[in-house]
Formats: sequence, structure tokens, C-alpha cells
Amino acid sequence: MTKRWKWRGICAGLITSAMFFCTPGALAAEKLIWLVRDLPPMAVHDGPNKDQGIIDRLLPVLIANMPQYEHVIQRVNRARSLQMLEGQELACDPMLVWNQSRALHIVYSSPIFGLRSNGLAIRRTDEQLIAPFVHDQAVDLPALLSAQSVKLGLVAKRSYGVWIDDQLSKSPRDPLFIHYGNDAIGSLLQMQHAGRLPTLLGYWPEIQSKAKQYGLSSKALAFYPIQGAPAYQTIYAGCTKTPQGQKAIADINTVLGHLPRDSIASAQTFWIQADQADDGRASAPLPVQEPTVP
Repeated sequence: MTKRWKWRGICAGLITSAMFFCTPGALAAEKLIWLVRDLPPMAVHDGPNKDQGIIDRLLPVLIANMPQYEHVIQRVNRARSLQMLEGQELACDPMLVWNQSRALHIVYSSPIFGLRSNGLAIRRTDEQLIAPFVHDQAVDLPALLSAQSVKLGLVAKRSYGVWIDDQLSKSPRDPLFIHYGNDAIGSLLQMQHAGRLPTLLGYWPEIQSKAKQYGLSSKALAFYPIQGAPAYQTIYAGCTKTPQGQKAIADINTVLGHLPRDSIASAQTFWIQADQADDGRASAPLPVQEPTVP
């Protein structure tokens, strides 16, 4: 039987409740822990679009084409994922943003896809709070942070992209509210809805999807790009920086290199058609450079 990359067959049954995958005779196979979290449009654990995320649909394809491993899927928050990726046990996160500090402990795959960058969400009734910092429909984040007049909600240990991360690292601590919980964006949105937190950072499809899960109206929110930040953010898989992790990344890259050209695009189209993006560009493939380790 000719070897074929198992995309078409997988697409027919991508939505699966299985949290453990093992091929017959693979009892001695090395265990590979996949670290995932609820982060639309990449992964959706609850709500009407459950299991319809881009990575939700890609991960079974990676698993099916890497039978040399014993695959375990583990749901963790961002902080726990990074902690495990800095350890010695073989673990991979298929939905990572690259930055220099992470690259010291994590080996990255080839780019998987591009996602519209994180932006700032605010209730429409509160837009006057950020009006002095909005230019050409984008927020001047450094000026907003320097003014220390508006609280900004963040997810602990999350990277918002190199440019935004750099601005946050220079910010005074007072305007930042950092949430360490398992459903940080959901909690931040609830705080915002209650009037206790004016603004937060996130992906627009993520904010819209989370708002729906909590019975909140995303139409009551305004979303602003960050002035000066790249329009798109590249998403990678990352594994522990060990010989085993290096081998896993090589295997992941092999699978990614053999996927049909439109396979990721078809998963992204779901979110555009489901009106999860403000302008139909929330996620789109784009050419990017491979990350380099400092």
C-alpha cells in the first residue's frame, strides 16, 4: 500500500473526544505530551465551536502521521505549558508565539500559519477612556501605558508578539492587571463586563468566542489594533529543547511539509465564514521567516 499523508481521512473525523492516542505495538514508543489550551481560533474547548479551532483540526493529523510516538493530549494554562516545555520530559505545544526568552528553552517548528495580531478590546461605552491614545483607528500602546490612566488586562506568561511584549516589559506595573487562572481571558471579560477592568489584550476571534461562552455580547465591545505592531502573528509548534525535542520537531516539520497547500487555509476559512473575525482577516496564511535562537 502506497504511503499517503493522512489528511483527507482525518478531515472526515477530526472532531474526537480521544485524549490518548497509541498505535498497536507501540507500547515501547516514546511518550509525547501535547500541551493545549482553550484559545480560539486555534483551539476551542467549549461552546458552539468546540473542537473547530485551527489546531484542533491540525493536531489529529500530526498524531496520525507520527505513529512512532505514544501521544498524550494535556490541557494546561499558558504558565504551566511553559513550565513543562522548560523541563526534560518530551512535551510539545502546537500553538506558540516565538520570542527570544522562550527560544532559550524551546525548539521551534517551521511556521504553521499566520494569525491577525493581538489587539485591545474595550466596551464601547468606555471608548472615551482611550480616545487620547487612538490614532488612525489603532491604539498607541506605549502612550497608554505611560499615562497609567487605564488598567489593561493580560494573561500571565503569555506572549502577545515580540513588539507588544517589548512595550509591556517597559511599562510601569500599575496599569497592568495580570491574570494567572486557567480561563484568564474569560475571567478578564467578566471583569470588563462588570466595569472593573476597562481594557484587555487578546485575539479578536478569541475575545468574541469567549464572550459567547459566557453569555456576553461581543457587539458591545470595540477592538483596536496596536499601532506599530505587525499586522500578523506567526504561530509555531514548540518542543522541549532536548535531543528528543529536536527529533520531535524534525518529525513535525516533515508532516507539515507534506500537508496539502490548502489544508490550513480550509480550517481558517471556517472562522471567517462563521463571522468570528471583524473583517475576515483574523487568520490568514502569510510568508514568514523561521525563528532563530539568540
